[in-house]
Amino acid sequence: MNLYRTAAVVTVFALFEHALGFLYRMVLSRVLGPEGLGVYQVALSVFAVCLTVSSSGLPITLSRSIAKHRARGDKAGERAAVTAAIALALLVSVPLTVLLFVFRAPFSRIFSDPRCADLFYILLFSLSFTSVYAILRGSFWGDKRFFAYSLIELIEEIVMIVCGVTLLVFLRSEIPDVNLAAVAVVVSYLCSFSIAVCYFLYRGGKLRSPRGELLPLLRSSAPVTAMRASSSLVNSLVSVLFPMRLMAAGMTMSRAMSEYGVVGGMVMPVLTIPCSLIGSLALVLVPELSECYYTKQRDKLAAHIGKGLSTTLLIASTLAPVFLACGEGIGVLFFASAESGKLISYSALILFPMSLTMILTSMLNSLGCERHTLFFFLAGSAGMLVCVWTLPPYLGNGALLVGMACDHLITSVCSIALLVKRTGKLRVGGFCARLALFFVLTAAVGVGAQAVFSLWLGFLPALLCSLLSIAAAELLFLQLLRLCDVKALFKKLPHPRFKRLRRA
Repeated sequence: MNLYRTAAVVTVFALFEHALGFLYRMVLSRVLGPEGLGVYQVALSVFAVCLTVSSSGLPITLSRSIAKHRARGDKAGERAAVTAAIALALLVSVPLTVLLFVFRAPFSRIFSDPRCADLFYILLFSLSFTSVYAILRGSFWGDKRFFAYSLIELIEEIVMIVCGVTLLVFLRSEIPDVNLAAVAVVVSYLCSFSIAVCYFLYRGGKLRSPRGELLPLLRSSAPVTAMRASSSLVNSLVSVLFPMRLMAAGMTMSRAMSEYGVVGGMVMPVLTIPCSLIGSLALVLVPELSECYYTKQRDKLAAHIGKGLSTTLLIASTLAPVFLACGEGIGVLFFASAESGKLISYSALILFPMSLTMILTSMLNSLGCERHTLFFFLAGSAGMLVCVWTLPPYLGNGALLVGMACDHLITSVCSIALLVKRTGKLRVGGFCARLALFFVLTAAVGVGAQAVFSLWLGFLPALLCSLLSIAAAELLFLQLLRLCDVKALFKKLPHPRFKRLRRA
């Protein structure tokens, strides 16, 4: 398997999926408004805690277990591991669903807005089958069936968008719009679960006795589950705590929900654009790193880690100048919100620690460092919670972005230190120096272009010209600083015009 060609294919799927999700987020921002979007985000974040507790650590652990069994030629062990993971997911998700429905009244009190509780309980219907789907997805991951993995994810996104737009735009109903948006999520989860089960059986997937796999899988997945459950719990705590702190600073409940909706529903989808690309790289890289680690191929392991880090930083460096220079225009264009655009621009530098955190955590988990990544996460989360508690009176909704920056900075620095300790020196220093110069130069071009074009052109032409200027500058500096062979990329394009240019 060509690792980076596979990563490119997965990235195409991820880009398409993220683009569709971004368009859907635009629809939601206009139909629900900032306040409704804030309610929607709060309910999703609390549901994410339940989903994480049920299955989050199992897919990556299962993929690593399958890679280990494959290296030994143990097909029965692979099937037993899949069965054990499904059993563990159901043992958690089914009782949790029942308990939350039984104690609905006291549990609903954690929400500052009662609408959030209604949305949460709509989503809760999907907990068990979504947990099983996560396990099947992990088995596809471990088997390196990346096409099926990505295609099912894309279908899930399409179903959610089609169902959501149909319910929100075309259906005349007295049901609140935010509840209809939650119904669309449940329908999409059910669809992806059904397709995954059919594909698993079609490809000869079988279940067998999980004896011998339950305890090892549980021990290995527990730190990852704890870290991701803690992450979801922190996000849920922030979604509940942050509006409360804004209200304590003098805002009304409606205004506080709107402010949270701007950050969580408008700014965050933009900032997580590179994460979809990096997630594709991590998806392909994790099984390879695990295989190299267990077969003790140290040189190959170090090469994959170096290329993964370099690619991650390059992705962040190409997008950060765009957000920095054109963030305000992006917010107005996509969300009709100048406030979200300013926050996008202010938070452009967060892309670097955020991107590094994502790829480094995946790398360390593939090397068996789950406990360390849990500790790093807790340290970063503590920093974010301190910011969320203390800064809202001074920074308003910007306090949440400062907290995120603090969180990812602490986590990424600690993760880099551990990775160096585990694998030796990372040979990316020279690349990082050239990449820093690339970012400074392209950001300067972007800011200058935006300032000049906004004086002479209207909003949309100025934004378009600024984006083209940044793209041209990036292509130029990528070639001059030897970060990427741009000429070689153009030579590979099959279009006849490029063939004529090559002959010339």
